[in-house]
Amino acid sequence: MPLQVSDYSWQQTKTAVFLSLPLKGVCVRDTDVFCTENYLKVNFPPFLFEAFLYAPIDDESSKAKIGNDTIVFTLYKKEAAMWETLSVTGVDKETMQRIREKSILQAQERAKEATEAKAAAKREDQKYALSVMMKIEEEERKKIEDMKENERIKATKELEAWKEYQRKAEEHKKIQREEKLCQKEKQIKEERKKLKYKSLTRNSASRNLAPKGRNSENIFTEKLKEDSIPAPRSVGSIKINFTPRVFPTALRESQVAEEEEWLHKQAEARRAMNTDIAELCDLKEEEKNPEWLKDKGNKLFATENYLAAINAYNLAIRLNNKMPLLYLNRAACHLKLKNLHKAIEDSSKAYRIMKRHLRLIHPTKLYKLMLRRFGM
Repeated sequence: MPLQVSDYSWQQTKTAVFLSLPLKGVCVRDTDVFCTENYLKVNFPPFLFEAFLYAPIDDESSKAKIGNDTIVFTLYKKEAAMWETLSVTGVDKETMQRIREKSILQAQERAKEATEAKAAAKREDQKYALSVMMKIEEEERKKIEDMKENERIKATKELEAWKEYQRKAEEHKKIQREEKLCQKEKQIKEERKKLKYKSLTRNSASRNLAPKGRNSENIFTEKLKEDSIPAPRSVGSIKINFTPRVFPTALRESQVAEEEEWLHKQAEARRAMNTDIAELCDLKEEEKNPEWLKDKGNKLFATENYLAAINAYNLAIRLNNKMPLLYLNRAACHLKLKNLHKAIEDSSKAYRIMKRHLRLIHPTKLYKLMLRRFGM
């Protein structure tokens, strides 16, 4: 049961009430103050102070100051008037309980309203912050878009200027070509005039030098006949030497069986060639060799002339379609020209030929060989 505190002092004016309440040695941290417009309660165990105020006060603007074991309240009146007493007298317990409950409900409603107001203010602040961030992002986006548009306009202008420069250069070249053609036509006309003038002068000179009479004409014709007959050719002989076939090994190290095997393979290679190809008519004998054509294609590939290299490999394949390196080299050319399907097709043909000859080759080894071949 708490002890009621009665030794307090209070003073008043028409607008305010000043209440001084001793704490009686109780720690300030243990003090609990509850105040509404009609009710004031101070709980500092084991003591309790309650006041059912004489008239309503403005509890929001009222103050409480704690210090020197004393609580000093400054309560501002809602209506300017002098109070007869601080607390209402002659109030029964039911009325007191009703006032307490009403004060607690009012305090709860105010706390709820304050919480809602705080939450609403927080939402408004978040909304404002979000709107500000969106505005900043929109400005940044607009700035970036403007920069992009400026860059696009600048690039377009540069492209148009380059096109105009190219057009003027083409026109200048065209004018120069036309001038050269005109100069050549003039030179041709002048040369024709000179030739025509020379032919006219020759004809006139021959007419003037022509003798009169029958005998002289016969002598002239006989002279022409004598001049037109060529002299007989002188006798001579033409000597032809054939280079003998020499094996790469010395005579003392030569092996007849291996040489005969090599000759047999050369004969089979010649039989495998298609000698009835129309393109071989204008080629030299060395140009009909697939090995020579392969080396030629390799040189063209090194100079990045891939189309000519493909033509060389095509002719070599038509001469001998059993050489996998020809397909691999042509696949490398197709790969450089981005003809991926043809590159895959030639690589597959080379793999089939090598597999047919070796049988034990692994696809991984062929893949590594192709990578080395293509320079990857």
